[in-house]
Amino acid sequence: MSLLGLLLLVLALVLMMTTGWATYAVLLAVSTLGAVLGLAVGAFDAGVLRALPERMVGLLEHDLLQALVLYAMVGALLNHLALINGLYGGLSKTLARLTGRRAASELAGLGVGMLMAPMNGSVGASLVTLSRTAERAWAAEGLPPERRVTLVAVASTLGVIVPPSLVLLLLGDAMLRAHTEGLTLARQLGLPAAQAGTRIINTQDVLQAALAPGALLLLVWLGITWWVARRHDRAEPPTTTARPSAMARSEGWTLCIVPTFIIALLALVATGRIRAVEAAAAAGVTLLVWGLVSRQLTRPVLARVLDDALALTGALFALLVAAVTFSLLLRAFGTDVLVTEWMRTLQGQPALAMAAVLLVLLASAFVLDAFELIFLVIPIVMPPLLALGGDAAWVAALALLVLQAGFLLPPLGYALVLSMGQVEPRPSQRAVVLALAPYLLTLAGVVGLVLAAPETTHWLRTTPATVPQMTIEGDDLDALMREMSAPPVETPNAGDAAAK
Repeated sequence: MSLLGLLLLVLALVLMMTTGWATYAVLLAVSTLGAVLGLAVGAFDAGVLRALPERMVGLLEHDLLQALVLYAMVGALLNHLALINGLYGGLSKTLARLTGRRAASELAGLGVGMLMAPMNGSVGASLVTLSRTAERAWAAEGLPPERRVTLVAVASTLGVIVPPSLVLLLLGDAMLRAHTEGLTLARQLGLPAAQAGTRIINTQDVLQAALAPGALLLLVWLGITWWVARRHDRAEPPTTTARPSAMARSEGWTLCIVPTFIIALLALVATGRIRAVEAAAAAGVTLLVWGLVSRQLTRPVLARVLDDALALTGALFALLVAAVTFSLLLRAFGTDVLVTEWMRTLQGQPALAMAAVLLVLLASAFVLDAFELIFLVIPIVMPPLLALGGDAAWVAALALLVLQAGFLLPPLGYALVLSMGQVEPRPSQRAVVLALAPYLLTLAGVVGLVLAAPETTHWLRTTPATVPQMTIEGDDLDALMREMSAPPVETPNAGDAAAK
Protein backbone atom coordinates (compact mmCIF):
# COMPACT_ATOMS: atom_id res chain seq x y z
CA MET A 1 0.00 0.00 0.00
CA SER A 2 2.97 2.31 0.47
CA LEU A 3 3.41 2.46 -3.30
CA LEU A 4 -0.15 3.76 -3.61
CA GLY A 5 0.91 6.86 -1.71
CA LEU A 6 3.76 7.45 -4.17
CA LEU A 7 1.33 7.02 -7.08
CA LEU A 8 -0.92 9.67 -5.54
CA LEU A 9 2.07 12.01 -5.27
CA VAL A 10 2.94 11.44 -8.94
CA LEU A 11 -0.71 12.03 -9.89
CA ALA A 12 -0.73 15.32 -7.98
CA LEU A 13 2.47 16.51 -9.69
CA VAL A 14 1.16 15.56 -13.14
CA LEU A 15 -2.11 17.40 -12.55
CA MET A 16 -0.28 20.50 -11.33
CA MET A 17 1.92 20.56 -14.43
CA THR A 18 -0.74 19.81 -17.05
CA THR A 19 -4.05 21.30 -15.89
CA GLY A 20 -3.21 24.77 -14.59
CA TRP A 21 -5.46 24.13 -11.58
CA ALA A 22 -4.59 25.74 -8.26
CA THR A 23 -2.15 23.60 -6.29
CA TYR A 24 -4.32 23.50 -3.19
CA ALA A 25 -7.30 22.29 -5.26
CA VAL A 26 -5.20 19.52 -6.81
CA LEU A 27 -3.89 18.37 -3.44
CA LEU A 28 -7.33 18.35 -1.82
CA ALA A 29 -8.85 16.47 -4.78
CA VAL A 30 -6.10 13.85 -4.81
CA SER A 31 -6.31 13.56 -1.00
CA THR A 32 -10.05 12.90 -1.23
CA LEU A 33 -9.51 10.27 -3.91
CA GLY A 34 -6.73 8.65 -1.88
CA ALA A 35 -8.81 8.60 1.30
CA VAL A 36 -11.69 6.88 -0.49
CA LEU A 37 -9.35 4.31 -2.02
CA GLY A 38 -7.52 3.72 1.24
CA LEU A 39 -10.71 3.09 3.18
CA ALA A 40 -12.11 0.88 0.41
CA VAL A 41 -9.08 -1.44 0.30
CA GLY A 42 -8.52 -1.36 4.07
CA ALA A 43 -5.14 0.35 3.88
CA PHE A 44 -5.91 2.33 7.04
CA ASP A 45 -8.68 2.90 9.55
CA ALA A 46 -11.04 5.86 9.50
CA GLY A 47 -9.60 6.88 12.86
CA VAL A 48 -6.50 8.13 11.07
CA LEU A 49 -8.56 10.77 9.29
CA ARG A 50 -10.02 11.96 12.59
CA ALA A 51 -6.57 13.27 13.47
CA LEU A 52 -6.82 15.86 10.69
CA PRO A 53 -8.81 18.49 12.67
CA GLU A 54 -6.29 18.32 15.52
CA ARG A 55 -3.42 18.78 13.08
CA MET A 56 -5.17 21.79 11.58
CA VAL A 57 -5.74 23.41 14.97
CA GLY A 58 -2.15 22.79 15.99
CA LEU A 59 -0.98 24.27 12.71
CA LEU A 60 -3.08 27.42 13.00
CA GLU A 61 -1.87 27.99 16.57
CA HIS A 62 1.70 28.38 15.31
CA ASP A 63 2.84 31.99 15.62
CA LEU A 64 4.82 31.75 12.37
CA LEU A 65 1.52 32.17 10.51
CA GLN A 66 1.27 35.66 11.99
CA ALA A 67 4.55 36.45 10.22
CA LEU A 68 3.10 35.03 7.01
CA VAL A 69 0.22 37.53 7.07
CA LEU A 70 2.51 40.42 7.95
CA TYR A 71 5.01 39.58 5.21
CA ALA A 72 2.18 39.49 2.69
CA MET A 73 1.20 42.99 3.86
CA VAL A 74 4.79 44.27 3.64
CA GLY A 75 5.18 42.88 0.13
CA ALA A 76 1.94 44.51 -1.02
CA LEU A 77 2.97 47.87 0.45
CA LEU A 78 6.37 47.70 -1.26
CA ASN A 79 4.71 46.98 -4.58
CA HIS A 80 2.26 49.90 -4.38
CA LEU A 81 4.35 52.65 -2.77
CA ALA A 82 7.10 54.58 -4.56
CA LEU A 83 9.70 53.77 -1.94
CA ILE A 84 11.74 51.46 -4.16
CA ASN A 85 11.97 54.03 -6.97
CA GLY A 86 13.66 56.48 -4.62
CA LEU A 87 15.97 53.79 -3.26
CA TYR A 88 17.02 52.67 -6.74
CA GLY A 89 17.57 56.25 -7.92
CA GLY A 90 19.64 57.15 -4.89
CA LEU A 91 21.78 54.00 -5.11
CA SER A 92 22.45 54.35 -8.83
CA LYS A 93 23.43 58.04 -8.56
CA THR A 94 25.71 57.37 -5.60
CA LEU A 95 27.44 54.41 -7.24
CA ALA A 96 27.81 56.29 -10.53
CA ARG A 97 30.43 58.47 -8.85
CA LEU A 98 32.50 55.35 -8.04
CA THR A 99 31.84 53.10 -11.04
CA GLY A 100 30.69 53.49 -14.61
CA ARG A 101 27.12 54.54 -15.41
CA ARG A 102 26.04 51.06 -16.46
CA ALA A 103 27.77 49.33 -13.55
CA ALA A 104 26.05 51.76 -11.17
CA SER A 105 22.56 51.04 -12.49
CA GLU A 106 23.06 47.26 -12.49
CA LEU A 107 24.59 47.19 -9.02
CA ALA A 108 21.79 49.44 -7.77
CA GLY A 109 19.19 46.99 -9.08
CA LEU A 110 20.96 44.09 -7.38
CA GLY A 111 21.22 46.14 -4.19
CA VAL A 112 17.49 46.87 -4.23
CA GLY A 113 16.85 43.15 -4.69
CA MET A 114 19.14 42.33 -1.79
CA LEU A 115 17.42 44.79 0.54
CA MET A 116 13.82 44.25 -0.52
CA ALA A 117 13.66 40.56 -1.40
CA PRO A 118 13.73 39.40 2.24
CA MET A 119 10.90 41.83 3.05
CA ASN A 120 8.84 41.07 -0.05
CA GLY A 121 7.81 37.59 1.01
CA SER A 122 8.31 35.55 -2.16
CA VAL A 123 10.32 35.26 -5.36
CA GLY A 124 7.32 36.24 -7.47
CA ALA A 125 6.59 39.38 -5.43
CA SER A 126 10.25 40.44 -5.58
CA LEU A 127 10.33 39.89 -9.33
CA VAL A 128 7.25 42.04 -9.90
CA THR A 129 8.73 44.83 -7.75
CA LEU A 130 12.04 44.78 -9.62
CA SER A 131 10.28 44.68 -12.99
CA ARG A 132 8.36 47.86 -12.12
CA THR A 133 11.49 49.76 -11.08
CA ALA A 134 14.95 48.55 -12.09
CA GLU A 135 13.94 46.74 -15.29
CA ARG A 136 12.16 49.79 -16.68
CA ALA A 137 15.18 51.97 -15.89
CA TRP A 138 17.50 49.46 -17.56
CA ALA A 139 15.29 49.39 -20.65
CA ALA A 140 15.39 53.18 -20.88
CA GLU A 141 19.19 53.05 -20.65
CA GLY A 142 19.38 50.59 -23.54
CA LEU A 143 20.42 47.51 -21.56
CA PRO A 144 20.06 44.35 -23.73
CA PRO A 145 16.94 42.31 -22.93
CA GLU A 146 18.88 39.16 -22.04
CA ARG A 147 20.86 41.13 -19.47
CA ARG A 148 17.68 42.59 -18.00
CA VAL A 149 16.14 39.12 -17.75
CA THR A 150 19.23 37.79 -16.01
CA LEU A 151 19.52 40.60 -13.48
CA VAL A 152 15.83 40.60 -12.56
CA ALA A 153 15.80 36.80 -12.14
CA VAL A 154 19.00 36.76 -10.09
CA ALA A 155 17.99 39.66 -7.85
CA SER A 156 14.51 38.23 -7.20
CA THR A 157 15.97 34.96 -5.84
CA LEU A 158 18.09 36.69 -3.21
CA GLY A 159 15.14 36.48 -0.81
CA VAL A 160 15.54 32.70 -0.78
CA ILE A 161 18.89 32.87 0.98
CA VAL A 162 18.96 36.31 2.68
CA PRO A 163 17.20 36.26 6.08
CA PRO A 164 14.58 36.78 7.27
CA SER A 165 12.65 36.08 4.07
CA LEU A 166 9.31 34.30 4.26
CA VAL A 167 10.72 31.45 2.17
CA LEU A 168 13.57 30.96 4.62
CA LEU A 169 11.29 31.16 7.65
CA LEU A 170 8.83 28.64 6.27
CA LEU A 171 11.66 26.29 5.35
CA GLY A 172 13.07 26.65 8.84
CA ASP A 173 9.73 25.67 10.33
CA ALA A 174 9.39 22.76 7.89
CA MET A 175 12.91 21.58 8.74
CA LEU A 176 12.12 21.74 12.46
CA ARG A 177 9.16 19.43 11.91
CA ALA A 178 11.13 17.18 9.54
CA HIS A 179 14.00 16.91 12.02
CA THR A 180 11.64 15.95 14.81
CA GLU A 181 9.94 13.33 12.65
CA GLY A 182 13.31 12.09 11.40
CA LEU A 183 14.58 11.45 14.93
CA THR A 184 11.30 9.73 15.77
CA LEU A 185 11.72 7.48 12.73
CA ALA A 186 15.32 6.77 13.72
CA ARG A 187 14.19 5.70 17.18
CA GLN A 188 11.41 3.51 15.80
CA LEU A 189 13.74 1.79 13.32
CA GLY A 190 16.70 1.57 15.66
CA LEU A 191 18.97 3.80 13.57
CA PRO A 192 22.16 5.26 15.09
CA ALA A 193 20.86 8.84 14.78
CA ALA A 194 18.42 8.14 17.63
CA GLN A 195 21.33 7.63 20.03
CA ALA A 196 23.46 10.55 18.92
CA GLY A 197 22.10 13.18 21.32
CA THR A 198 21.13 15.38 18.41
CA ARG A 199 19.57 18.71 19.23
CA ILE A 200 16.43 19.49 17.21
CA ILE A 201 17.07 22.57 15.10
CA ASN A 202 14.89 25.63 15.13
CA THR A 203 14.23 28.40 12.65
CA GLN A 204 17.04 30.48 14.14
CA ASP A 205 19.54 27.72 13.38
CA VAL A 206 18.51 27.69 9.73
CA LEU A 207 18.76 31.49 9.49
CA GLN A 208 22.25 31.51 10.94
CA ALA A 209 23.44 28.50 8.93
CA ALA A 210 22.45 30.24 5.69
CA LEU A 211 24.18 33.54 6.52
CA ALA A 212 27.77 32.73 5.53
CA PRO A 213 26.96 30.93 2.24
CA GLY A 214 24.41 33.60 1.38
CA ALA A 215 26.88 36.43 2.06
CA LEU A 216 29.56 34.72 -0.03
CA LEU A 217 27.17 34.18 -2.94
CA LEU A 218 25.95 37.77 -2.79
CA LEU A 219 29.49 39.20 -2.82
CA VAL A 220 30.48 37.03 -5.78
CA TRP A 221 27.35 38.00 -7.71
CA LEU A 222 28.00 41.68 -7.04
CA GLY A 223 31.52 41.21 -8.35
CA ILE A 224 30.31 39.47 -11.50
CA THR A 225 27.75 42.21 -12.14
CA TRP A 226 30.37 44.94 -11.75
CA TRP A 227 32.89 43.11 -14.00
CA VAL A 228 30.39 42.46 -16.82
CA ALA A 229 29.02 46.01 -16.67
CA ARG A 230 32.51 47.56 -16.69
CA ARG A 231 33.42 45.57 -19.78
CA HIS A 232 30.40 46.98 -21.61
CA ASP A 233 31.11 50.49 -20.29
CA ARG A 234 34.57 50.42 -21.81
CA ALA A 235 33.18 49.14 -25.11
CA GLU A 236 30.68 52.02 -25.42
CA PRO A 237 31.61 55.27 -27.23
CA PRO A 238 32.59 58.09 -24.83
CA THR A 239 29.61 60.18 -25.92
CA THR A 240 27.19 57.69 -24.35
CA THR A 241 28.64 58.11 -20.89
CA ALA A 242 26.59 60.87 -19.29
CA ARG A 243 27.51 62.76 -16.15
CA PRO A 244 25.58 61.48 -13.12
CA SER A 245 22.56 63.65 -12.39
CA ALA A 246 22.12 65.35 -9.05
CA MET A 247 20.38 63.38 -6.35
CA ALA A 248 16.98 64.64 -5.26
CA ARG A 249 16.43 65.34 -1.58
CA SER A 250 13.80 62.58 -1.32
CA GLU A 251 16.24 60.10 -2.86
CA GLY A 252 18.92 61.13 -0.38
CA TRP A 253 16.66 60.64 2.62
CA THR A 254 15.41 57.32 1.25
CA LEU A 255 18.97 56.12 0.68
CA CYS A 256 19.98 57.04 4.22
CA ILE A 257 16.97 55.72 6.11
CA VAL A 258 15.70 52.66 4.26
CA PRO A 259 18.91 50.56 4.06
CA THR A 260 19.75 51.39 7.68
CA PHE A 261 16.31 50.32 8.85
CA ILE A 262 16.25 47.10 6.80
CA ILE A 263 19.81 46.05 7.68
CA ALA A 264 19.09 46.67 11.37
CA LEU A 265 15.99 44.47 11.19
CA LEU A 266 17.87 41.72 9.34
CA ALA A 267 20.70 41.81 11.87
CA LEU A 268 18.33 41.67 14.84
CA VAL A 269 16.45 38.70 13.40
CA ALA A 270 19.61 36.86 12.36
CA THR A 271 21.13 37.25 15.84
CA GLY A 272 17.93 36.22 17.59
CA ARG A 273 17.32 39.57 19.27
CA ILE A 274 13.80 39.81 17.88
CA ARG A 275 11.43 37.35 16.24
CA ALA A 276 10.69 37.37 12.55
CA VAL A 277 7.07 38.21 13.27
CA GLU A 278 8.21 41.29 15.22
CA ALA A 279 10.46 42.37 12.35
CA ALA A 280 7.61 41.99 9.88
CA ALA A 281 5.29 43.97 12.15
CA ALA A 282 7.85 46.76 12.54
CA ALA A 283 8.37 46.91 8.77
CA GLY A 284 4.62 46.94 8.11
CA VAL A 285 3.88 49.73 10.60
CA THR A 286 6.80 51.79 9.29
CA LEU A 287 5.62 51.46 5.70
CA LEU A 288 2.07 52.40 6.67
CA VAL A 289 3.25 55.50 8.52
CA TRP A 290 5.54 56.50 5.65
CA GLY A 291 2.74 56.03 3.14
CA LEU A 292 0.42 58.23 5.18
CA VAL A 293 3.04 60.94 5.78
CA SER A 294 4.04 61.02 2.10
CA ARG A 295 0.34 61.01 1.11
CA GLN A 296 0.86 58.05 -1.22
CA LEU A 297 -1.32 55.69 0.81
CA THR A 298 -4.67 56.97 -0.40
CA ARG A 299 -7.88 55.02 0.03
CA PRO A 300 -7.73 53.41 -3.45
CA VAL A 301 -4.08 52.44 -2.92
CA LEU A 302 -4.85 51.01 0.51
CA ALA A 303 -7.70 48.98 -1.01
CA ARG A 304 -5.31 47.50 -3.60
CA VAL A 305 -2.74 46.75 -0.90
CA LEU A 306 -5.30 44.92 1.22
CA ASP A 307 -6.61 43.00 -1.80
CA ASP A 308 -3.13 41.80 -2.71
CA ALA A 309 -2.22 40.91 0.87
CA LEU A 310 -5.46 39.00 1.45
CA ALA A 311 -5.14 37.17 -1.87
CA LEU A 312 -1.60 36.00 -1.06
CA THR A 313 -2.50 35.12 2.52
CA GLY A 314 -5.56 33.14 1.45
CA ALA A 315 -3.60 31.26 -1.21
CA LEU A 316 -0.84 30.35 1.26
CA PHE A 317 -3.25 29.26 3.99
CA ALA A 318 -5.19 27.13 1.50
CA LEU A 319 -1.94 25.59 0.27
CA LEU A 320 -0.78 24.90 3.80
CA VAL A 321 -4.04 23.20 4.77
CA ALA A 322 -4.02 21.11 1.58
CA ALA A 323 -0.38 20.09 2.10
CA VAL A 324 -1.03 19.03 5.70
CA THR A 325 -4.00 16.95 4.53
CA PHE A 326 -1.99 15.32 1.77
CA SER A 327 0.99 14.56 4.02
CA LEU A 328 -1.32 12.92 6.59
CA LEU A 329 -2.70 10.71 3.83
CA LEU A 330 0.77 9.69 2.69
CA ARG A 331 1.70 8.75 6.24
CA ALA A 332 -1.51 6.74 6.55
CA PHE A 333 -0.40 4.71 3.53
CA GLY A 334 3.05 4.28 5.08
CA THR A 335 4.80 6.14 2.28
CA ASP A 336 7.14 7.89 4.72
CA VAL A 337 8.31 4.52 6.08
CA LEU A 338 8.83 3.25 2.53
CA VAL A 339 10.99 6.25 1.65
CA THR A 340 12.92 5.75 4.89
CA GLU A 341 13.62 2.13 3.98
CA TRP A 342 14.91 3.26 0.60
CA MET A 343 17.14 5.80 2.30
CA ARG A 344 18.45 3.11 4.70
CA THR A 345 19.99 1.33 1.74
CA LEU A 346 22.19 4.42 1.38
CA GLN A 347 23.07 4.57 5.08
CA GLY A 348 26.72 3.76 4.38
CA GLN A 349 26.81 6.38 1.61
CA PRO A 350 25.58 9.65 3.13
CA ALA A 351 26.84 11.71 0.19
CA LEU A 352 24.72 9.67 -2.21
CA ALA A 353 21.65 10.00 0.03
CA MET A 354 22.16 13.77 0.21
CA ALA A 355 22.63 14.00 -3.56
CA ALA A 356 19.40 12.07 -4.17
CA VAL A 357 17.36 14.43 -1.98
CA LEU A 358 18.95 17.56 -3.47
CA LEU A 359 18.22 16.31 -7.00
CA VAL A 360 14.58 15.78 -6.02
CA LEU A 361 14.42 19.35 -4.70
CA LEU A 362 16.12 20.69 -7.83
CA ALA A 363 13.69 18.89 -10.13
CA SER A 364 10.70 19.97 -8.03
CA ALA A 365 11.78 23.63 -8.24
CA PHE A 366 11.16 23.51 -12.00
CA VAL A 367 7.42 22.95 -11.53
CA LEU A 368 6.65 24.14 -7.99
CA ASP A 369 6.84 27.54 -6.35
CA ALA A 370 8.92 27.85 -3.19
CA PHE A 371 5.86 27.62 -0.93
CA GLU A 372 4.51 24.56 -2.73
CA LEU A 373 7.88 22.84 -2.50
CA ILE A 374 8.26 23.60 1.20
CA PHE A 375 4.74 22.48 2.10
CA LEU A 376 4.64 19.41 -0.16
CA VAL A 377 8.11 18.01 -0.90
CA ILE A 378 10.16 18.86 2.21
CA PRO A 379 7.85 16.90 4.61
CA ILE A 380 8.25 13.81 2.40
CA VAL A 381 11.95 13.69 1.56
CA MET A 382 13.60 15.36 4.57
CA PRO A 383 12.53 13.17 7.54
CA PRO A 384 14.03 9.99 6.00
CA LEU A 385 17.27 11.81 5.22
CA LEU A 386 17.51 13.34 8.69
CA ALA A 387 16.73 9.95 10.23
CA LEU A 388 20.12 8.81 8.94
CA GLY A 389 21.83 11.52 11.01
CA GLY A 390 23.85 14.57 10.09
CA ASP A 391 23.55 18.30 10.75
CA ALA A 392 19.99 19.33 9.88
CA ALA A 393 20.86 23.05 9.67
CA TRP A 394 23.60 22.26 7.14
CA VAL A 395 21.09 20.24 5.12
CA ALA A 396 18.66 23.18 5.26
CA ALA A 397 21.31 25.61 3.96
CA LEU A 398 22.05 23.25 1.06
CA ALA A 399 18.33 22.94 0.35
CA LEU A 400 18.04 26.74 0.14
CA LEU A 401 20.94 26.99 -2.31
CA VAL A 402 19.59 24.18 -4.47
CA LEU A 403 16.14 25.74 -4.40
CA GLN A 404 17.65 29.01 -5.58
CA ALA A 405 19.44 27.17 -8.41
CA GLY A 406 16.20 25.51 -9.46
CA PHE A 407 14.55 28.91 -9.84
CA LEU A 408 17.32 30.05 -12.20
CA LEU A 409 18.13 26.98 -14.30
CA PRO A 410 16.98 27.32 -17.92
CA PRO A 411 14.68 26.61 -19.56
CA LEU A 412 12.11 25.97 -16.79
CA GLY A 413 13.46 27.92 -13.82
CA TYR A 414 10.54 29.63 -12.10
CA ALA A 415 12.20 33.05 -11.71
CA LEU A 416 13.71 32.85 -15.19
CA VAL A 417 10.38 32.09 -16.88
CA LEU A 418 8.61 34.89 -14.99
CA SER A 419 11.38 37.35 -15.77
CA MET A 420 11.31 36.56 -19.49
CA GLY A 421 7.58 37.21 -19.47
CA GLN A 422 8.17 40.72 -18.07
CA VAL A 423 10.77 41.86 -20.64
CA GLU A 424 10.10 43.25 -24.10
CA PRO A 425 11.38 42.38 -26.65
CA ARG A 426 11.72 38.82 -25.49
CA PRO A 427 15.34 37.61 -25.84
CA SER A 428 16.41 34.26 -27.25
CA GLN A 429 16.96 31.37 -24.88
CA ARG A 430 20.59 31.07 -25.97
CA ALA A 431 21.33 34.73 -25.17
CA VAL A 432 19.78 34.37 -21.71
CA VAL A 433 21.78 31.20 -20.99
CA LEU A 434 25.04 32.94 -21.90
CA ALA A 435 24.20 35.96 -19.74
CA LEU A 436 23.15 33.77 -16.81
CA ALA A 437 26.08 31.31 -17.01
CA PRO A 438 28.51 33.17 -14.67
CA TYR A 439 25.87 33.41 -11.94
CA LEU A 440 24.93 29.75 -12.21
CA LEU A 441 28.56 28.60 -12.20
CA THR A 442 29.33 30.55 -9.04
CA LEU A 443 26.15 29.28 -7.41
CA ALA A 444 27.25 25.72 -8.21
CA GLY A 445 30.64 26.56 -6.72
CA VAL A 446 29.07 27.76 -3.46
CA VAL A 447 26.94 24.60 -3.28
CA GLY A 448 30.07 22.50 -3.79
CA LEU A 449 31.90 24.47 -1.09
CA VAL A 450 29.08 23.98 1.44
CA LEU A 451 28.90 20.27 0.56
CA ALA A 452 32.64 19.81 0.99
CA ALA A 453 32.97 22.02 4.08
CA PRO A 454 29.88 21.83 6.34
CA GLU A 455 31.66 24.02 8.87
CA THR A 456 30.87 27.02 6.68
CA THR A 457 27.33 26.82 8.09
CA HIS A 458 28.66 26.81 11.69
CA TRP A 459 30.63 30.06 11.67
CA LEU A 460 27.71 32.32 12.65
CA ARG A 461 25.63 29.85 14.66
CA THR A 462 25.23 30.59 18.35
CA THR A 463 23.77 27.26 19.50
CA PRO A 464 25.33 23.78 19.70
CA ALA A 465 24.37 20.95 17.36
CA THR A 466 24.10 18.35 20.12
CA VAL A 467 22.68 18.16 23.63
CA PRO A 468 22.43 15.36 26.16
CA GLN A 469 20.24 12.58 24.82
CA MET A 470 16.51 13.21 25.12
CA THR A 471 13.36 11.47 24.18
CA ILE A 472 10.42 12.97 22.35
CA GLU A 473 6.93 11.75 23.09
CA GLY A 474 4.23 12.24 20.51
CA ASP A 475 1.98 14.17 22.93
CA ASP A 476 4.78 16.67 23.61
CA LEU A 477 5.66 17.28 19.97
CA ASP A 478 3.68 20.48 19.43
CA ALA A 479 4.86 22.01 22.70
CA LEU A 480 8.47 21.14 21.87
CA MET A 481 8.22 22.63 18.41
CA ARG A 482 6.77 25.88 19.72
CA GLU A 483 9.55 26.06 22.29
CA MET A 484 12.27 25.33 19.74
CA SER A 485 10.98 27.91 17.27
CA ALA A 486 11.51 30.76 19.73
CA PRO A 487 14.78 32.74 19.61
CA PRO A 488 17.14 32.61 22.58
CA VAL A 489 15.99 34.78 25.48
CA GLU A 490 18.55 36.77 27.44
CA THR A 491 18.46 36.59 31.24
CA PRO A 492 20.01 38.99 33.75
CA ASN A 493 22.89 36.54 34.27
CA ALA A 494 24.97 36.10 31.14
CA GLY A 495 25.77 32.50 31.99
CA ASP A 496 22.15 31.49 32.33
CA ALA A 497 21.00 32.13 28.75
CA ALA A 498 18.61 29.34 27.93
CA ALA A 499 19.07 27.40 24.70
CA LYS A 500 16.59 24.63 24.27
